[in-house]
This record gives sequence, structure tokens and C-alpha cells, in this order.
Amino acid sequence: MAGDPRKLRPSELCRLLNSTPLGEVINERQLHRHRTRAGLRIGDARYVDLLRYVAWLIEIRHAPRPEPDGDPYEKLKDRARARNVALAIAGRDIGELPEAVNADRKTRAASDFQYFCESYFPLTFHLPWSPDHLKVIAKIEQAVLRGGLFAMAMPRGSGKTTICECACIWAVLNGHRDFVCLIGSDEGHAMDMLDSIKMELDGNDLLLEDYPEVVYPIQCLDGIANRCNGQLYNGERTHIGWTAREIVLPTMPGSVASAAIIKVAGITGRIRGMKYKRADGHTVRPSLVVLDDPQTDESARSLSQCATREGILAGAILGLSGPGKKISGIMPCTVIRPDDMADNILNRDKHPEWNGERTKMVYSFPSDEKLWQRYGELRGESLRAHGDIRLATEFYVDHREAMDADAQIAWPERFNHDEESAIQHAMNLKLQDEAAFFAEYQNEPLPTDAGTDDELTPDQIAGKTNRLQRRVIPIGCNHVTMFIDVQANLLFF
Repeated sequence: MAGDPRKLRPSELCRLLNSTPLGEVINERQLHRHRTRAGLRIGDARYVDLLRYVAWLIEIRHAPRPEPDGDPYEKLKDRARARNVALAIAGRDIGELPEAVNADRKTRAASDFQYFCESYFPLTFHLPWSPDHLKVIAKIEQAVLRGGLFAMAMPRGSGKTTICECACIWAVLNGHRDFVCLIGSDEGHAMDMLDSIKMELDGNDLLLEDYPEVVYPIQCLDGIANRCNGQLYNGERTHIGWTAREIVLPTMPGSVASAAIIKVAGITGRIRGMKYKRADGHTVRPSLVVLDDPQTDESARSLSQCATREGILAGAILGLSGPGKKISGIMPCTVIRPDDMADNILNRDKHPEWNGERTKMVYSFPSDEKLWQRYGELRGESLRAHGDIRLATEFYVDHREAMDADAQIAWPERFNHDEESAIQHAMNLKLQDEAAFFAEYQNEPLPTDAGTDDELTPDQIAGKTNRLQRRVIPIGCNHVTMFIDVQANLLFF
């Protein structure tokens, strides 16, 4: 053996240990790791003490091993679980909100409902406003900002329901109202309105630009309502709600719309006691109610159903805000028959608190009835011959000045592509079905039953009674006459 065994170079030590019948048992890299681990206990910077090195290896080999800290497989599972939780939290967190694009537009829209509609819903409100629209918008703005009740009857297709849906969005986005209740003639009707509002909040990029604190968390759901419970913003839950009957806006720091609610119900459904418990512990009740056409054709023709719905309106609905608070209300409606629910609510003598406003499609009809009579004949001939009204339209164009004389229309921009003016459009609707026109577009329905000349009155029937007890025959009576009610067409027995 070359050299002193207690003073060997690393290369010499490797050659020495690998010279036994066992063959190669160590290399310089392994020896370097051992020298680093043992330090000066087995030599100095240049030499290795073989005896000390062997003693150190024996000590390491026979040292008691530490007890394992738990099951290694369980440790592996815990690490995997922690990694998955971290990934899940990262996926649920919506991250930072986009910056608002136009702060000036948002500030102006907060207090100007007309500007809000024009700025954020240009595809919906693409026609110029009529004077009646502006009047209704002003009343809605007053009801939302300062309170009060407002009922409005507008012609069918004038956009009254759409305006009210936008009013709900405007009220909650700008913090004017924290709980809006939508009530329809039935629950399905109200849910349709809520779906329309959802579509705007989820797909309107203009709203996203200026209200990212509300719209961005909604769009992060990607239409999957199951993500609501797990959604996070900076590690905190947003408590967003997105169900078929309710929208709960995300809880966001600094947002005036934080945790605002829009909820729906049918007028004959469960309305009493409507409330919502927020994440901060506060209980809120509706402060604004929107009733869209709260009667159906069937209920409008029933005096008892009209009375029932008026009672629900005066009691359960106007009492939603709870004791000591007044609720604001907006009710777009259509008069279906005289003295129905809508007709009564619009009557300021019966219900002055609702400030009813009744608008029409035509405020003054054309004075030349003969020309319009001829127009109606040509319209019928054209529909039978061509399937359209081309002949009547040509006649109208040739005599337009005389046919428009004395006519006053509410919305001059409202007419179809195959018509020349709003007056022609209105008269076409009148010619199509006069009764429907006066009910749906004039809010002045025609009487449903004018009666007949031979119809008996209650006074006439009461005058025929003899005022005798049953089984008693008057003195001097020779004949007995009997009657039976056979209904209108036949006798039921």
C-alpha cells in the first residue's frame, strides 16, 4: 500500500478501496459527498484519514433511524390535496376587475334615466322618443329617485315593459334601490322579465365598460349558476346569486350596487314576507316594486278576480317594505275591458295614489272618413289578391294630405316597412280589429255587451212577484201561470 493510511489523497483512497475482490465500491464523487458531510472528522482539505473514515461509516451505518413521521403515502396525498385546493382557489378567484372606461358617462347616467337608456341600450331604443315616452320616463325617474307610485297604460308595442326592465337595472346598478321586486300576472310572466334582465347583465358590453364591479363577476360565471357559491374576489366570496327567480349582485368593496337583489313573483303567488338576508347579517326588504301587466285576459273579465288582485296590490304588495317604510312602485298595464283592474288603478278618482297616466296611439282620428272607407276596401282587395296592402298604400300616397287631415298621432316614427306613416299604421290596426285596437292601442276598450231591447231588467223581474206565501192561491184566481229559466239557448235539467 502506497503512503500513510491515515494521510491519503482522495484519489489514492479510491484506488485503495477499489482494489479488493469486491471490485469498485466507491468513486471520487461519492467520496466528495462523504467528505462534505463528515467535515474535518475524517481528514483535512487535502488528505483523508482511512481509519477515521471507516469509523465514521460504521457510526452512520449503525446509527438508529428516526421514526417515520406518519404514513408516507398519506403525506403524498396531503401534498396533492393541498396542491389541488390551491389550483381550485386560483380558478374560482376572478382576479382584478377591469378599469371603468367612461367615468363621465357613468356619472351622468346615474341621475339621468333617459341618458342611461340611450347610452347603454342603443339597439333597444333606436327610434326617437315620443312625447309620451318622455313623460313616462320622467315619472319612472321620480318614482325611483324620490319615491311614489306610478301606473301607466301605453299602446301595445310601445316598449313599456322594456323601459321598466331597464329601470330595474338602472335602479340597482347605481345604488338607488337595494331590493327590487318584479311582479307579473303570473310567475312565468315575471320570470320572463328576469331572463331579459339577465341577458343584459350577462351580455351587454357597454354595461361591462362602466360597471365592471357588477357585470364582470356575472360574466365570469359563463352562464353556469353552480359557480356562484364558490366565486371569489381577492380570496373573499362574492355571494353572487343567479337563479330562475332571483338575482343577487356580487358583494364587492366600494360598489354602490353591492349585494343588491332583483326578485320575481306572480301576483297571486307567494308575496307576503319577501325579504333577503345578506352576508353581513342585514335583512333587506323590497324598496321598489314593478308590476308588469298584473292581470290576464281571463282575470280582467271576472269582477271577483279583479277585486282580488286589487286587494293583493293594496295589501300584500304595498306592504312589502315593512313597518315604517314606504315602497315605490311602477305599474305598466293594459286596459282590457271597462272597470277591470287596470282601468280602476288608472282612475285617479278611485286610486289617486297611483298617479295613473293613460296614453294612446291616436289622440285625434283623420276627419275624412270616406277616403279611409275606400282605403279599407282597397286594403281588403289587395290582401285577397296579392297577400299585402300595396293597392291601399298606393291610394294612401296619392291622397295622403287629405287622409292625414286633423289626425294627431302619439309616436310619428312607429310604422312598418310596408307603410308610409304612423297614421296609416294606426288605421291598419283599427281596420284589422276595431275592438282589439281600442283595447290594446287606445286603452279605451269598447263595451263587451251592449245588451238587447228585450233583455229583462232586475226591476222588471221584481215587479212580477205576487208577494204570497208558498202553496197559497189568491182569492178569485182561475189560472196558475208558471215560468222556468231556459238560459240563452237551451234548458239544463
